[in-house]
Amino acid sequence: MKIGNTIAALRKEANYTREAVAQALNVNPRTVEQWESGTLSPDPDIIAKLSVLFGVTADRLIFGRNIPDTAEYGAMALRDEYYDALETEYLQSTEEGLDLESYRDIFFATAKLPTGEIKKKISDALAAAVSAASIRKDYPYREPSDLGEIRSLRKGEFSYRKTADKKSLENRLHGAWTGRICGCMLGKTVEGMKSDELVPLLKETNNYPMRRYILRADLSDNSYAKYKFPLKERIYADEIDGMPADDDTNYVVLAQTLIERCGRGFTARDVAEIWMSSQPKSAYWTAEQIAYRNFIKGFYPPESATHRNPYREWIGAQIRGDYFGYINPGDPQTAAEMAFRDACVSHVKNGIYGEMLISAMIACAATETDREKVVELGLAQIPAETRLHEAVTRVVNGYRNGVPCEKAFGSVHAEYDEHTLHGWCHTIPNAMIVTAALLYGEGDYGKSICLAVQTGFDTDCNGATVGSISGMMNGYDGIAEQWKKPIGDKLHTEIASLPCVSVRECVRKTLKHLI
Repeated sequence: MKIGNTIAALRKEANYTREAVAQALNVNPRTVEQWESGTLSPDPDIIAKLSVLFGVTADRLIFGRNIPDTAEYGAMALRDEYYDALETEYLQSTEEGLDLESYRDIFFATAKLPTGEIKKKISDALAAAVSAASIRKDYPYREPSDLGEIRSLRKGEFSYRKTADKKSLENRLHGAWTGRICGCMLGKTVEGMKSDELVPLLKETNNYPMRRYILRADLSDNSYAKYKFPLKERIYADEIDGMPADDDTNYVVLAQTLIERCGRGFTARDVAEIWMSSQPKSAYWTAEQIAYRNFIKGFYPPESATHRNPYREWIGAQIRGDYFGYINPGDPQTAAEMAFRDACVSHVKNGIYGEMLISAMIACAATETDREKVVELGLAQIPAETRLHEAVTRVVNGYRNGVPCEKAFGSVHAEYDEHTLHGWCHTIPNAMIVTAALLYGEGDYGKSICLAVQTGFDTDCNGATVGSISGMMNGYDGIAEQWKKPIGDKLHTEIASLPCVSVRECVRKTLKHLI
């Protein structure tokens, strides 16, 4: 049911006239008529007011039904309460350099309190303390969230521009789309499985070092019982009909829809509105889900990224920027600028830089064959004096200095704990894995995505991102059939108007969006 039909049905159910609705919302009755006919879509603040007026959820308005939340969507589905993530907020804030040491014990003690009004009130006070905190004087990084400031702190070849070869571009774009999808599928089966179980599983199934999909046929009842990770409930490549819906692929299709509707000059507000109109909140996770809920409350970018959002530097934005690289081949600066407009909806600082970095790398992968050059050009689009730039540069320098592959990936585990959500899902460790997988993958698509996944951390995100970059560099013809065959040409999504799309059709649309 379209939103216009839902508004009309709810209005009649409440026995309201269009004039009464218009008066309650301070709009013209003609506007209400246009909403109901589908010729005009209400923006997010109107959706919030309509929800209150009719006493329903925003999901009910947008999708014609209530979408269940939390447990039904897995352990990572979030509640609305800020106080569920106080320990994460403290870690995030101190990593940003905020001077909160005097509040440390309060954060951790409050996190252990039972849910209730007292915990909520203390959490509200802590949120105010975070908002008022200043940066420590000894903090060594410069990490703005404003595009002008970001650009002023870049170093390297940030004005790079190179014309892509038109003859090979369609094949490269098909490779990027397909590469992302296959890399995501490789990691999707074991998303959330930690390396201390993942590596033994791969060895047990004769797939370590990883070189193929994990299959249902690999496993037995003994396998299911042996591991804490719920292998029995997972999706496997030998039982799918096209790529199953996943947020890592939803966002590429959503970005394409954004460009189709709003053009290359889209705004952050346009991103917010397309999120609201295209998917239920259950399709969003961590920082994105917080941002979605902030839209409902009337917070728009950039406030939607900062209001009570402890996940503001997590990986969510880093997985959203591929399409901006696809439509700007050889132009990393424009790709990164578009990525900024998207990222600032839900992220700040290194969360933003992650999307800018990946978008720029993908744009360069359309015109470069040197993997180190691609990484360098991506880094040139983000501030040099940041934690992300420092960490990725450390991976690059290690590769150049002959650090063995196993040691390079081991260093990520030494710096970040994948057993904590903050370590597992933060932008920086996952960007390090992406970089190492590209470099040590030696240009081979399959080896690259396998390195990204077998390392652990956010396996489907990293497999997808590496797959996108490597797929762009190698082209569709450079991806082995074993990866492509289970997917075919079919990509499922959680986008209401596009439940299933043709990958080839997505590539055709991408070509139309180039300059």
